[in-house]
Amino acid sequence: LFVSLFSLILFNNFLRLFPYVFTRTSYLTITLTLALPLINNTNHIFENLVPQGTPSPLMPFIVCIETIRNIIRPGTLAVRLTANIIAGHLLLTLLGNNGPRFAQSRLGIAIIAQILLLILESAVAVIQSYVFAVLRTLYSREVN
Repeated sequence: LFVSLFSLILFNNFLRLFPYVFTRTSYLTITLTLALPLINNTNHIFENLVPQGTPSPLMPFIVCIETIRNIIRPGTLAVRLTANIIAGHLLLTLLGNNGPRFAQSRLGIAIIAQILLLILESAVAVIQSYVFAVLRTLYSREVN
């Protein structure tokens, strides 16, 4: 599961490095679809709602907090991936559009800046794929 999820997200993240391509992982509906199966695996979710050693008066509040945490996890996981991918895409677009104006005066610096930015965005694509797959796997193991 981890390798296939990582490969799928990595492939989609690398698609955004091409001009005029807005990748599927930039859409919240797609990343939510990948993250929502976390909610279906709720076999032992109630066992972990109250940590050991919690004082009795705090137990109702801890149950509410832990329930909310388990419900919003897929959403935060999806928003994290979508926001990072959109931010990188916007950065590439903004600097790519302003590159020709800057390149007229300093061509060498503009080319080096574009190459460094492309390397940075490639690293972000790999890191975000890895983070999403690892957190998805860890969350599903915690719930089971």
